[in-house]
Amino acid sequence: MLSVFFALSYSVFEEDIVTYPIKGFNPHTFIDWDGMLACVIYLPGCNFLCPFCHSSVLATDPDSLKTVPFEHIERFIKEKKGWIDAMIIGGGEPTLYKQLPDLIKDIKKMQLLVKLDTNGSNPRMLADLISQGLVDYVAMDIKSSLEQSNYDKAAGVSVDLIAIRKSIDILLNSGIDYEFRTTFVPTLVERADIINIAQAISGAKKFVLQQFDPKDILDCRLSAIKPHTPEVLNQAASLAREFVKNCSVRGI
Repeated sequence: MLSVFFALSYSVFEEDIVTYPIKGFNPHTFIDWDGMLACVIYLPGCNFLCPFCHSSVLATDPDSLKTVPFEHIERFIKEKKGWIDAMIIGGGEPTLYKQLPDLIKDIKKMQLLVKLDTNGSNPRMLADLISQGLVDYVAMDIKSSLEQSNYDKAAGVSVDLIAIRKSIDILLNSGIDYEFRTTFVPTLVERADIINIAQAISGAKKFVLQQFDPKDILDCRLSAIKPHTPEVLNQAASLAREFVKNCSVRGI
């Protein structure tokens, strides 16, 4: 997964001046932002340890990854001028990085739209980015139902649910494009949790249920768990549509 990508990708970059601690760069994706040809950059560090995480190296051992110089990314975008629509900033958890606004401003200088992937744990940063007009789209992960024990289990740490709820409210009232998304992990997320989440984000623009992939995840004990069938995911999405009309399934 991401760790393989990093191992393959960063070796093509020569040493250069490091502006930002970018630990991975995907030059092309069609699937992370509907209708956009985008690049993805990955920032290190995360305050969650989700057992189903596919980019756990960014959270647990980011120093093992070489840094991708921002100058090389700028050069790539210039070479592909007119082809690349947007930049997606993922991680890890990007909002932990204090220089995130500066990074986005530099990306905006390349005439790109910006999408932020976040776990919603830093509502102050999220609100600041939106108020400054720095993000055009936000994808916020909601790990499980907004009950402390369930959320802590899915996130792998003790979570400040007040912060999560604040981020939800920020997006619901932001006026920008956004989506909420939940990975439907057996043993961690049940249909009742999906309904709970849908109620919490009632009236949202978009809610995505993501299929669980047991390969290359943080907690190897989950590797033996079979993902829910497409029928189960579609049934859950149908139930969620009572509260969020635009609820779709991804990854089946």
